[in-house]
Amino acid sequence: MAVTVLCFSQEGCMGCVEQEPINREVEAALGLTIQEIDAVKNPHFIKEYGLRVTPTILVVSDGQVKERFEGVVHREELEGAIRKYL
Repeated sequence: MAVTVLCFSQEGCMGCVEQEPINREVEAALGLTIQEIDAVKNPHFIKEYGLRVTPTILVVSDGQVKERFEGVVHREELEGAIRKYL
């Protein structure tokens, strides 16, 4: 099972700034990379994933969105959600 974690953000978003160090901690703990994507610079993702707010984090497994977090998500919750698909 291939797991991809996408984090959609945008410049000037305070929640996105708050989310970034949490993402780095989760990456270190799980040995994976969370892909950071600027939603404004990549507008096709807004429609594709129905993005409404930033940050939005998607856990994608086998091409399907399995978990979705809108707004800042705490490390324990994010890490637990990703672990289910590793």
